[in-house]
Amino acid sequence: MFENIERDADERGQVGIGTLIVFIALVLVAAIAAGVLINTAGFLQNQAESTGEESTQQVSNNVEVLSATGAMDSGSAPVDKVTLTVGVGPGSDPVDLEETQIMLLNDSAVTIAGSKESSDSSLTFQTTDGSDPSDNTIASGEELQIVFDLDAGSGAFDGMTLYEGNEAEVTITTADGSQTTEVLNVPDPLDGTDAVRL
Repeated sequence: MFENIERDADERGQVGIGTLIVFIALVLVAAIAAGVLINTAGFLQNQAESTGEESTQQVSNNVEVLSATGAMDSGSAPVDKVTLTVGVGPGSDPVDLEETQIMLLNDSAVTIAGSKESSDSSLTFQTTDGSDPSDNTIASGEELQIVFDLDAGSGAFDGMTLYEGNEAEVTITTADGSQTTEVLNVPDPLDGTDAVRL
């Protein structure tokens, strides 16, 4: 009923070798694909860690404005010196004010000055007792003052005017990209004293 077909032994060997070649090719393709996937996963993990660290620093390493005062000559307008007392936020690493960018905006002008510009006489840093700081880095629990001299005679902030009822905005951007904004309001009317809270 069934016809026996005899095959040559050489033909059966060739069929086995073909199957083996296909199997090896499949294993090689799978190994290469696995290697690509592992490398891609490692790259994405490193990138995610780096992005997470940068985002954390941007959020946590910030400067907080604790108080803002304005000084005037003999209690008459305009305010010619603005002093911000600043510290760092909870859990923040030390922030170097020399690496920050400070912007002061009022109705008439926008002035941007990088605090690295030590020759700018209209922007200085001092300790809370008015002396020069040993360095311009603020650590947790420490305070420094940023002083804008609007009547310095020269410098980026010289010539800005803050009269009664005027409003100004200070933005401090750290090297990590964290931004702090403080709105300054000059009282109206001024009470005749030499300094006011803004």
